[in-house]
Amino acid sequence: MKVRELIAELRQHDLDAEVHFAYNYGDHARTTVAPKVETVDEYAVKHSDYHRMPVLDEDGEDQMVVVLQA
Repeated sequence: MKVRELIAELRQHDLDAEVHFAYNYGDHARTTVAPKVETVDEYAVKHSDYHRMPVLDEDGEDQMVVVLQA
């Protein structure tokens, strides 16, 4: 999703509503947790073959993305 797409989606909602993000907690019950977004920042990410998804790149040399964090 691009920032412009996120903004368009958010404009359809109550501007005073809290923002959370959801993910599978990884427990046996397959609980989906939804912590509150606390910060929005830009970080470099790189693909991790081990995780099979992007991870934060501490060297900061790869793709820059906007990250929502709890």
